Amino acid sequence: MRKAVIFDFDYTLGDSTNGIAESIWYALERLGFSRPPLEAIKKTIGLSLPEAFFTLTADGSAQKAEQFVKLFHEKGDEVIVESTQLYPYVRDQIAALRASGYKTAIVTTKGHAVIEGIVHKFGQSSQFDAIVGGDGVKKTKPDPEGLLLAVSALGVAKEEALYVGDSLVDAKTAVNAGVPFAAVLTGTTTREDFAPYPRVYTGETIADIFQYILSGE
Repeated sequence: MRKAVIFDFDYTLGDSTNGIAESIWYALERLGFSRPPLEAIKKTIGLSLPEAFFTLTADGSAQKAEQFVKLFHEKGDEVIVESTQLYPYVRDQIAALRASGYKTAIVTTKGHAVIEGIVHKFGQSSQFDAIVGGDGVKKTKPDPEGLLLAVSALGVAKEEALYVGDSLVDAKTAVNAGVPFAAVLTGTTTREDFAPYPRVYTGETIADIFQYILSGE
């Protein structure tokens, strides 16, 4: 029986694209790189920041990646929380999940302070029993550490939880953790992209995911 729902954040519960893009452009320009197009940046959202740097620049320098991360946070701390938006119905449906007895959590590559700032901004701080940010683990997704930390914090068995995400990184994280997975198609990953990965459900929007869960699956 399902007892808990754990969410990725970006392109799952909400959209931080504008703030992330602004922060990436800021960091790359100060390191002497040209601005990548927005569509290229969107495809890196959900990766760790070093992985995003390597992907966007094809530069394998660990030292530059470290500088990129510092510069990203320098700008991101100013703009990401303010510019982030939740998807429609998320607040009402999270409340409905909790009223139905589900525990809820977020596992994201975002820093803990940033994701805490976002949920506070939308009055959702009390609506999540656990939040695991990328800076709270030794290895980020698709390593299962963060997801397993959330499962443990919720006090449920792995098979009693559901991880909801929009990317192949999320799908791989669920597989690595042994946690059932539901895919949502609001990111840059298509239904066909998800085909090789086990899923209990694939929804066009997060509203579809909520309906699936609340209908009793």
